[in-house]
Amino acid sequence: MNRTVSVAKRVDAVVLVGGMGTRLRPLTLSAPKPMLPTAGVPFLQHLLARIAATGVTHVVLGTSYQAEVFEQYFGDGASLGLELEYVFEAEPLGTGGGIRNVADRLRGDTVLIFNGDVLSGADLGELLATHERTDADVTLYLTTVEDPRAFGCVPTDADGMVTDFLEKDPNPVTNQINAGAYVFKRWVVDSIPAGRPVSVERETFPGLLASGARVAGHVATSYWRDLGQPADFISGSADLVRGRAPSPALPGPVGEFLVLPGAHVSPEAKLSGGSAVGAGCVVGAGAVVEGSVLFDGAVVEAGAVVRRSAIGFGARVGTGALVEDSVVGDRAVVGVDVQLRCGARLWPDAVLADGSLRFSSDA
Repeated sequence: MNRTVSVAKRVDAVVLVGGMGTRLRPLTLSAPKPMLPTAGVPFLQHLLARIAATGVTHVVLGTSYQAEVFEQYFGDGASLGLELEYVFEAEPLGTGGGIRNVADRLRGDTVLIFNGDVLSGADLGELLATHERTDADVTLYLTTVEDPRAFGCVPTDADGMVTDFLEKDPNPVTNQINAGAYVFKRWVVDSIPAGRPVSVERETFPGLLASGARVAGHVATSYWRDLGQPADFISGSADLVRGRAPSPALPGPVGEFLVLPGAHVSPEAKLSGGSAVGAGCVVGAGAVVEGSVLFDGAVVEAGAVVRRSAIGFGARVGTGALVEDSVVGDRAVVGVDVQLRCGARLWPDAVLADGSLRFSSDA
């Protein structure tokens, strides 16, 4: 359960949602990554609900790619108990530049900052408490991973203060990595150069250490996943449905599947593995949907099998087809008895004719 912070502390939240989500294409051709349906609602809604549960009410979204989509969906944030503001980023400014770009909308002396593509179960109240207890200028949410070689590492001393920011290394000195959430004192935001790209990892944080600023690490072993790749996006949605990743925004009870109102699932179909079935979807008799995400209006016909895959808005998987570890773009058609496997990505509106693609010699 997240610790609730006092509104009197005047904590603002900033969520950076301007990325184009190129690693998730073709899904992000029609919607920004934070707006992709994840366990029944846009991914960003899970994060905003967790922010609201912490007691923070003023949230600024740093937008760029398809910026209008966010305000069209969330409006002023009142339905979530929030006050939302939107700041457009005309040119890519990096994480630091994106933070600086929203500075004139901030109201308090403490800023809670999030990358908009990380799914986390960290207690945000505890993160803020660490920031206050250590009197840090910046506090980083750190998580531990089994193999940190693919990440930059963030070592800390015995008091939990950050000692360095290290690039990817075949022999990392720690398994602690930057988990994409921060707490800044307001003066740090204002100190970031305006009007140009700035990397917090390569410029802001090392500069703070060099100047003698206090940079604390809040190490949490709670759930954490970067949703940048299709397999992680699909797994993250399934973990939300099954309750492995906590969210107050889940539109139904946790379990092996989630079916939104307006979907029709045959009683002879099998749903499992944290599958999410969107509004208006149809899942036919004998179909199997395992650990997958079906966007609104998707159709899985009789006898088809969908495993660990994402099926886009209005897409169709034909009778007897197999889609496994793949992505099917909006309105695309996977024909009868077609097999789509091994990380395949089918672009929007593409049509695979019946029986046109297989990974076996079966008749």
